[in-house]
Amino acid sequence: MDASRANLPPLSLHVPEPRFRPGDEADFSDVDVPPAGSARRPDTAEPAANFHELAYTLVRVLDESGQAVGPWNPRLDAQVLRKMLRSMAMVRAFDERMFRAQRQGKTSFYMKSTGEEAVSVAATMALASDDMCFPSYRQQGILITRGYPLVTMMNQIYSNKGDPLQGRQLPIMYSAKDHGFFSISGNLATQYPQAVGWAMASAAKGDTRIAATWCGEGSTAEGDFHSAMTFATVYKAPVILNVVNNQWAISSFSGFAGAEATTFAARAVGYGIAGLRVDGNDALAVYAATQWAAERARTNQGPTLIEHFTYRAEGHSTSDDPTAYRSAGEPNAWPLGDPVRRLKDHLIALGEWDEERHAAQDLELAEEVKRAQKEAEKNGILGHGMHQPFETMFEGVFEEMPWHLKEQSEQMIAERKAAGI
Repeated sequence: MDASRANLPPLSLHVPEPRFRPGDEADFSDVDVPPAGSARRPDTAEPAANFHELAYTLVRVLDESGQAVGPWNPRLDAQVLRKMLRSMAMVRAFDERMFRAQRQGKTSFYMKSTGEEAVSVAATMALASDDMCFPSYRQQGILITRGYPLVTMMNQIYSNKGDPLQGRQLPIMYSAKDHGFFSISGNLATQYPQAVGWAMASAAKGDTRIAATWCGEGSTAEGDFHSAMTFATVYKAPVILNVVNNQWAISSFSGFAGAEATTFAARAVGYGIAGLRVDGNDALAVYAATQWAAERARTNQGPTLIEHFTYRAEGHSTSDDPTAYRSAGEPNAWPLGDPVRRLKDHLIALGEWDEERHAAQDLELAEEVKRAQKEAEKNGILGHGMHQPFETMFEGVFEEMPWHLKEQSEQMIAERKAAGI
């Protein structure tokens, strides 16, 4: 050691540690939740440098009594609010049924979005129907809100003979070009540069459609995220960059992606683009922020990064046991509540809904999902044989199948025929 530094303490490395572990009592009292309506709403043409504070606070619309307040209030009519509530409740009903199907051995894998329904549903309702969405794997609400058939979604989950992707994607990794829904990838953050590139192409063609993409807070540590941010800011791509901060990336808490240092919305500041931090359990705040960002993109003001501050109420997937790494009390202690309940309470406060109608709707949706499941299962479930013709494994990769694959395919067909298969 250099003698001139002998009086200095030795260097130490900081390793982030979650605040609560199994057995601990969860306490989120130190989470700063500003009053609803307190965040200012800039004009969509205002330079991003003028409202850095919006990357550090929370855009909130619904107050504790269920009223919509403040400058971000989108002033949606009751019919739109009921449609939003129905879509969010449908996502929850769909998740419950498909989770149960996995536990019954009918499919290999499923991921619920419980507690995060507003992030996908409200955002989708604020976009145009032909805007292109580049989702992560917890945005099934986009498809449900856009009216994609439940049976087709289930066929994909079961990888059965009705699966439009012919069993080539893991369950829940949907792809629906006709609904503006880009193929889900299990490789995290790949959709970010894809969305930015698509948005740049739309602008280059003089189109009016914009792109929106989603990733979890853990994925912001990926290189793809930062490459996309660079291109988005340099070319002012018409894209909305959503970061769903649900506090956990599988079993790694958000601190490993940088949450202890600053907010995820603050990453927009370093890139010189608009950044908003939004109450992700407030459907009206999500809608208003997305609508604002969409107008900004469509008027050539550039991209917006939106951090949706929310909580993953259940496990990462059916392969995960959250009780092994987090406090069991966290979901109930989360200070921003449940997005479905908050929107329901808002409609009740307006005199446009009641508990009886809500209970009836839940029952109706559960029955609708159950009927769709029965229809999908006619096409097959896990373990009930091969659902796609064997030779399709050679298709859909190359525009022109190379000679060696043709040779292998012909050999396989001949062998199966000889075996009487």
